[in-house]
Amino acid sequence: MTTMTTLTLDTADHELLRLMQAGRADAFTALYRRHQGPLYRYALMRCGSPEMAADVVQEAFMGLLMQRFGYDPLRGQLQHFLFGVARKLVLKLEEARRRQVALPEPGGEDDLDGELALDVAAEGAEPLARLLGNEAAEQVRRALALLPAHYRDVVILFELHELSYQEIAAICQVDIGTVRSRLSRGRAALAKRLQAHAPVAAGPACATH
Repeated sequence: MTTMTTLTLDTADHELLRLMQAGRADAFTALYRRHQGPLYRYALMRCGSPEMAADVVQEAFMGLLMQRFGYDPLRGQLQHFLFGVARKLVLKLEEARRRQVALPEPGGEDDLDGELALDVAAEGAEPLARLLGNEAAEQVRRALALLPAHYRDVVILFELHELSYQEIAAICQVDIGTVRSRLSRGRAALAKRLQAHAPVAAGPACATH
């Protein structure tokens, strides 16, 4: 008599995948509940459309269920793999209708003088993670949507999902130096846009005595 594996909150992703592939619907449900939230938040921040984000999440999980993406547990965490899948799906959906609003650039990505200037500007962007973490911050999402897609990816993954440069490099298929450059420029550009829309502080009140 075969004993059915009992699933818990601590059941590892690779074990859930194995059980899912063996036909366990509850294993798929457990994976979905574990990873749907972060994946949806990434897709929503990335594309700005709740409908598109929901489609991306659905397609990513259906692909996982049907084993279309060839995930290998030995090559990294499932969540990071799903971020990579979602990124590609968003690019595919945006390709036909993209009208990217690009930020003016002082030079190429490897322009060291420009990068150093933006590094200084980015020092004032520390609260960005808190802003991105607030799903009600519509102004932040609008500003984020104006960033070029390659900046948007690294800003979201670093600030909102707290991934390392190495993890982001693997997801975006670029080197770590490029991640650092894009993050620096993206954070500075986003902070600049948010500052431009911030309410002007009132001057000091006149003394009455």
